Amino acid sequence: MEIVYLLVPLSVVLALLIIGLFAWALKAGQFEDLEREGQRIFEERASGPLDPDQD
Repeated sequence: MEIVYLLVPLSVVLALLIIGLFAWALKAGQFEDLEREGQRIFEERASGPLDPDQD
């Protein structure tokens, strides 16, 4: 039963940390343009770091 006195505060701190990180990501604009990022993978690049023809 004594472990509850440790686990409950730890879980509250972890939940507050997760909420804080999510709020920071929202404020920093991480979720602003999700559609463009989804379409970006379909765009062709002229040459990039994974281009096998690049010497």
